[in-house]
Parts: sequence; structure tokens; C-alpha cells
Amino acid sequence: MWVFGYGSLIWKAGFNYDQRLVGFIKDYRRVFYQGSTDHRGTLDYPGRTVTLEPAEGEVCWGAAYKVSKKEDQEVALTYLEVREKQYDQKAYLDFFTEPTATSPAVSGIMVYIASPDKKLNRNYLGPASLEDIAKQIVHAEGPSGPNREYLFQLEKALLQIGCKDEHVMDLANEVRGILSQGELTAS
Repeated sequence: MWVFGYGSLIWKAGFNYDQRLVGFIKDYRRVFYQGSTDHRGTLDYPGRTVTLEPAEGEVCWGAAYKVSKKEDQEVALTYLEVREKQYDQKAYLDFFTEPTATSPAVSGIMVYIASPDKKLNRNYLGPASLEDIAKQIVHAEGPSGPNREYLFQLEKALLQIGCKDEHVMDLANEVRGILSQGELTAS
């Protein structure tokens, strides 16, 4: 069993695995369109976490985890079904480790996706301006901590694997700007 992480799974798998590969999936992009009411926000004030959006020609970098033992697979699936419960779809995609590769390193890797279908995914928030997303992230906090911590951890984890994700970096810079203004007006 292989699982692809493109959000918090990059820096915190939370289950036993035999191998971790850095790489990407094709024709998707990472976007902060999913509402989080269970980890990085609340029902009254949802946070924002990443999901995938189809985007022809684009790639989304992350980490792939191989889970070989049957008991580890069962534990990992049970854990992921709870952790990713606000993601209403699973896709089985090709995963690549080399930008020039024509054949995947892994076929059929499991990926959790939060769809834009409000009937199936009541927490989908969708697109908004960079400023509006940043303001929401600055103020949201849930049982797993402040939403901005998730964003900053994701930015750091992506940079550690050599990925400069423009959407994540622009959003992180916008959030830092808002936070620095808040510190100036508070003093």
C-alpha cells in the first residue's frame, strides 16, 4: 500500500511505514480550499487546509509512504480514515520521483482529496483572494493548533524537500505580513 501526502502528511505521517519517497503527482495543484473544523479550526470558525484541484500540466510535490505489513496497513488506514475524514474522495494516481520520467515510480498511490461538491463535502470553502484566505488562517485555531502553524509547517516541509510552491509561499508571506501589522498596532 502506498499513500501520497501533500499537506501535513509530508511532515507528520502518524503511522508506521517502510519507505518514504519524495516526488509528485501530475495534473493537480495544491490549494487552500478545504475548510478544517476538526484540526485547524472549529465549526464556528473553520481553518483552511490544502486539497488538490485538477490542473492540466501542473505537478504537486509531496511524500509517498510505502506500508508493507498487513497489520501496519490496517492501522494506517484506520488512522487515516479518522485524520482525513473531511476529505470525501480517494484517488489512485501515478507518482513520479524524477521530473523527466515518462513512467511512474509508483502506480495506484492512494491520495485523499476534498472535492468541491458541497453535497459530499460540506467543509469545502473554495477559492478566495490571497488576502481573505490569509486573514482566515491568521484567526483560525482548532484542536491541532493555530491554522497558521499548519501553513508555516507546510511551507518549511516543502522547502526541505526542494519544492517552492508559489501558492503556499505567497500565502505564508501574506500571513506573516498580517501578523507583523498586528504586532505593530498592538504595541
